[in-house]
Amino acid sequence: MPTFRAIRIDKADKGTQASYVDFDENELMDGDVTVRVSHSTVNYKDGLAITGASPVVRRFPMIPGIDFAGTVEASDSPAFKAGDAVVLTGFGVGEQHMGGFAQKARVKSSWLVPLPAGLTAAQAMAIGTAGFTAQLALLALEKHGAKPADGPLIVTGAAGGVGSIAVALAKKAGWHVIASTGRPEEGDYLKKIGATEIIARQELSEPGRPLGKERWAAGIDSVGSHTLANVLAQTKYRGAIAACGLAQGMDLPASVAPFILRGVSLLGIDSVQCPMPERHEAWQRLARDLDKDLLASMTRHVPFANTIDIAHDILAGKVRGRVVIDVEQK
Repeated sequence: MPTFRAIRIDKADKGTQASYVDFDENELMDGDVTVRVSHSTVNYKDGLAITGASPVVRRFPMIPGIDFAGTVEASDSPAFKAGDAVVLTGFGVGEQHMGGFAQKARVKSSWLVPLPAGLTAAQAMAIGTAGFTAQLALLALEKHGAKPADGPLIVTGAAGGVGSIAVALAKKAGWHVIASTGRPEEGDYLKKIGATEIIARQELSEPGRPLGKERWAAGIDSVGSHTLANVLAQTKYRGAIAACGLAQGMDLPASVAPFILRGVSLLGIDSVQCPMPERHEAWQRLARDLDKDLLASMTRHVPFANTIDIAHDILAGKVRGRVVIDVEQK
């Protein structure tokens, strides 16, 4: 296949332009493994890249898509051979290195994870970077010592990709889950996937006090800004919050009060450069712990031609749960 279908982002007179193209395989970037991509997904960062809402893309032209699953087509690495099923998330793919919104990708073998036993390529992308990040957050809380007996766990942005899988994973791990969302119509959905309580986004999204009533022992926050500040201010003594997103903003208008008066810990979660041993651990936990029927209930599948539309929808807050892109379905 000398050419293949892809989304390409180019510089435009004003900002950037994303379009579907026939891409020449010879224009792919360096790497020792070529993958025939079967599935991808749309994350919040993909929405930023395709719409140009934030300068996520660092070189042009660029094929976006920060994760993908597929089958090795050719390999110069002893770690992988043709026919191996693989998953990739992070490492600047879709930002600095051509990514997964294409029928082919050429990447470094050190970025690839073998598809875990018990997961299909489609299920791996229903999880995607969002679910992988949620699992990393839960692992970080566990390694910090947080446990369900300490009190509730709050998930912000709960109806989104990271939030939905965080809710399901936390429930599976035995937590009493409080889900924060700006979409009250998603209440039944959130309870179905594991939330015990639901609170309105407005309770946390406005400027608040340095310290508030202690309400939860742990949390997974994908929102940032005032939301994260208020989550910290209402965390119980010696509690911990894992921060992994910035949907509301990159700022953190908080005080040191939760840290020095209650001993609260803020755990940063980075899924892009996460070391490989932690990647394997997270993917094995996801394959073991995430209910596949529940995953299916929070996922919809769309053809490749819908990718750009979904990217706009995710920034507009119109996407619930996970969206899997069937790259082979035009």
